[in-house]
Amino acid sequence: MMQIRDDISIRQELEEKARTEPDRVYLIFEDVPITVAEMNRRVNRLANGMAKLGLKQGDRVAVMLPNHPDHIYAFLACTKLGVIQVPVNAHLRGASLEYLIEHAEPRALIADTIYAEQLLPALARTNCELVIWRNGTAEVPKAKVLAFDDVMQSGHDGPPPGDLKSGDTISLSYTSGTTGPPKGVQVTDKMFRASAWAASIVADLKPKDVCFLWEPLFHIGGSQMIVAAIEHDVTIALVDRFSATRFWDQVNHYKATQIHYLGGILSILLKQPPRPDDGKSTARVAWGGGAPPNVWEAFVARFKLEVRENYGMSECSSITLANTDGTFGRVGKPLPYFEVRIADDEGKPLGPDQMGEIVVREKSPGYIMKGYFRNPEATGRALRDGWMYTGDLGSYDEKGYFRFLGRKKDAIRRRGENVSAWEVERVLGEHPSVAECAIVGVDTEMGEQEIKAFVRPMDGAKPDPLELIKWCEKRLAYFQVPRYVAFVDNFAKTATDRVQKEKLSKKADDSWDLETSGYKLSR
Repeated sequence: MMQIRDDISIRQELEEKARTEPDRVYLIFEDVPITVAEMNRRVNRLANGMAKLGLKQGDRVAVMLPNHPDHIYAFLACTKLGVIQVPVNAHLRGASLEYLIEHAEPRALIADTIYAEQLLPALARTNCELVIWRNGTAEVPKAKVLAFDDVMQSGHDGPPPGDLKSGDTISLSYTSGTTGPPKGVQVTDKMFRASAWAASIVADLKPKDVCFLWEPLFHIGGSQMIVAAIEHDVTIALVDRFSATRFWDQVNHYKATQIHYLGGILSILLKQPPRPDDGKSTARVAWGGGAPPNVWEAFVARFKLEVRENYGMSECSSITLANTDGTFGRVGKPLPYFEVRIADDEGKPLGPDQMGEIVVREKSPGYIMKGYFRNPEATGRALRDGWMYTGDLGSYDEKGYFRFLGRKKDAIRRRGENVSAWEVERVLGEHPSVAECAIVGVDTEMGEQEIKAFVRPMDGAKPDPLELIKWCEKRLAYFQVPRYVAFVDNFAKTATDRVQKEKLSKKADDSWDLETSGYKLSR
């Protein structure tokens, strides 16, 4: 069985590559290349500057930065020192941001001043001792304030202090569900290295590949590529954000060979106007999570890329299941260090083609989180008898290939069948007039539920509810087709851009109703 080494750390890997591959281009940002040796030098300067301020192994440091080389320096500097970084979603504000800062209680913060207005109310409620601002400074009561560049310049190029071990926690990654407060996943050095190795397998990385990275570095899906590019002879082409209109031009400009996708990214790219160079990009692989069959098929046909799906979560080293052979419509098989089952509500294993909860067990220690930070109740619910209960629905076929079917709490019981809201959302979301949608269950007197669809139309579009129903009818089983349709201007979202479904109306009398329209579904 393949295992990630316990006798090495991210720090040691970076320092080794700086000695053996000093001139390899690690990163390109705004057309400026940065070699492995230069990356290591800048990381050392920042880490030593932080150490001079008294930051040491085990301290928690919140990091709120945009996609920029400085973000990578901060990530690796914290890792070298053994400081536990708390990545902060740059879109957070208000109560969500205040909760995260209060719960994590960071000793220090590294942030860009573009987020100062969001951060200052949260900082006022904590005892954060030190704030390191990038792009200027802003006063913070009770805290010592410094400039990012000054801290870096105050350090030296030599190895910083710190003795990080493989099993040490290096990050508190706060997940954000649709209900309840976020939970801080304790991610270890070994888990990050496992996530990087898994990403390299799914992405089919080869020497000299260029990985186009648009995903925010505060997500593990982005930060795992920081580690992957240390471990492998590849280059990161980093951009500040995702742009559907500039996407392919950026990919071709950097001669990127891999693109990453999450959620509805592939659907968004498919909804862009056709271009003469569609299917002629430099990329050969699109990898990630969130390619339902219809989108998968259309994406391959139009853009001529291999699609490689995976499934995972921060709690289980980011990637658990990987599709490496192109089996259509599946998220793949377990990575060699995981055992994966489908379980019923009592935790008993289910057989092929039965929908249940995805549960994961590590075959050797260190691939699943130690627990949620300061949340023993949530830890106890998730980790039971050696298994991680993901809260996600799935199934597997006779050949052992798994499917992802959405969140367990999004399951709807209708006509004696369990319906995954995720499956319906993926189909409805493919309609050209639909920018975004969400599916919820509406309780009935019979003890089951009807399906209600909330739709945010594309700008300028005015979709007919019956047209949307007929679209679903051709692509879903009759019991999966929504009965109710409601239109919205916007959705309330969590910090990780998930629709807050608990805020959606579960009423039946405030929306279009299929049963009163006179149209009858075929079966």
